[in-house]
Amino acid sequence: MKLYTINTGYFKLDGGAMFGVVPKSIWNKLNPADENNMCSWALRALLIETDGRLILVDTGMGDKQDAKFFGYYYLHGDDTLDKSLAKHGFNRDDITDVFLTHLHFDHCGGAIKREGDKLVPAFKNAVFWSNAVHWEWAIQPNDREKASFLKENILPIQESGQLQFINPFEEGDKGWSAYPPGLLQKDFIPDISVRYVNGHTGAMMLPQIKYKGRTVVFMADLLPSAAHIPMPYVMAYDTSPLITLGEKRNFYNDAVNGDYVLFFEHDPVNECCTLERTEKGVRVKEFFRLEDL
Repeated sequence: MKLYTINTGYFKLDGGAMFGVVPKSIWNKLNPADENNMCSWALRALLIETDGRLILVDTGMGDKQDAKFFGYYYLHGDDTLDKSLAKHGFNRDDITDVFLTHLHFDHCGGAIKREGDKLVPAFKNAVFWSNAVHWEWAIQPNDREKASFLKENILPIQESGQLQFINPFEEGDKGWSAYPPGLLQKDFIPDISVRYVNGHTGAMMLPQIKYKGRTVVFMADLLPSAAHIPMPYVMAYDTSPLITLGEKRNFYNDAVNGDYVLFFEHDPVNECCTLERTEKGVRVKEFFRLEDL
């Protein structure tokens, strides 16, 4: 197995929304805002090469939206998905699987592209993986998340016939109530399991990968950046922040005890870190790049 960092660019989001109840006087030292209170965030995907498969975890936001849309989110930087794939000797047609942690536009927008007047899969040879619980959540969005679930990013995946589900429950399972927050896990393929979390959005999937004797976890929006590691640092975007707190607490127990490698999707500077317990709570033990593992 080989893992590759895939940088697809940067975008901006409101700092207050990203840090929730944390005052700007504190969070602005972690990720300084511009004159419009916007902070820069990465759109960092992960590529997994294993057993004849090439699995792309999330896709960035893509480039098919209009200028007005990108005017809200300030897509910037020189990185693109295609450049990053080419850096490692791959192209879109090599991708066999696209694993979508969830269907917010900044995670799945690059899954679909425009061909003339049509919206088609950007990875023609790939299976697209979601789960039935989150899919229903996304196609019938609540008012809080409606602006993040865009039909043009989602419905064409299903219409293509390339969509499959990794479902959290099997017949006879008792549902979420049978599991402490953030501890439900299911196997995906050998050496990759899925951790399901519900605080940010319904049934978000975090891939956990056995790699070089370690466990690498793609954090998606449970921990969008290292700045969100302290317990109260929960995004205002989260639909159930108290659930997020329980998920963070339980994940930290596993991550510290297992010396997990956390891979950050949105941290503008840091790709990976490990965690340790301190007098102030769980904090970063060490930062490093994925390629340095």
